[in-house]
Amino acid sequence: MDWRAWHEDYADPESALGRRLAVVQRQVRHALDDAPPGPVRVISVCAGQGHDLLGVLAEHPRCEQVTARLVELDEHNATQAQATIREAGLAQVEVAIADASITDAYVGAVPADLVLVCGVFGNISRADIASTIANLPRLTAPAATVIWTRHRHPPDATPYIRETFAREGFEELAFEDSPPFGVGVNRLDAPPKPFERCVRLFEFVGYDVLEPEFHARASRG
Repeated sequence: MDWRAWHEDYADPESALGRRLAVVQRQVRHALDDAPPGPVRVISVCAGQGHDLLGVLAEHPRCEQVTARLVELDEHNATQAQATIREAGLAQVEVAIADASITDAYVGAVPADLVLVCGVFGNISRADIASTIANLPRLTAPAATVIWTRHRHPPDATPYIRETFAREGFEELAFEDSPPFGVGVNRLDAPPKPFERCVRLFEFVGYDVLEPEFHARASRG
C-alpha cells in the first residue's frame, strides 16, 4: 500500500476521506472544548500526516494548553506532519517516527486525555482490534476520550467495535456515519490500567491484505 498516495484524498472535501476528516475534526473540537480546565494531553496512533488533529489545533482557543504526540512509522508522512506543525507554530506538538503498535512509542506522552485511533481498525485483525481496545486504558487518563474510525464495508465490524468498547469500560458518546466510514467517540468510565512498556497493541496488516477483494474493486474504481 502506498500510504503517501492514499493521503491525497484528504485534499478533496467530497472524497470519502475528506468527509471522514470533517467528522473526525468536529469530534476533536468537541473533545477539546469539553476537556476540563488545564493542560490537555493528546496522542494519535498511526497519525499519518496529522490531519485529524493539526487541522483543528492551529485555530482552537485551547491550543496553548494542548501537548500532543503523533506516532507514525512512514517517514514521508511524518515529515509532512512536521512541516505542518512548523508552519502552524505548534511547538508543543511532536511527531515520533516509531511503531505505533507498541506502547514504548508513547513513553512520556501518557496518560492522555484524548486518543485518536483513526485509520487503524480497518487495517488490523478482529483479534487485534479487541487487544487494542483492551489496552487503551494503559495509555489514558481517567475519563479520557477516544475517537476512532472504521470503514463499514461488509462484513461491517463497527458493531463489534462498539460492543468491545462497552465491554472494556468505555461509554459511547457518539457514533456517526460518514459513508463508507463510521466514526466513534467513547469515554473511559472504568479506572485506567497501569502503563507497561513493550506491550504490543496490534499488528498493522493493511486492508489491502485483509480484504483483497474489496481492495481490488476499489482499485478499479
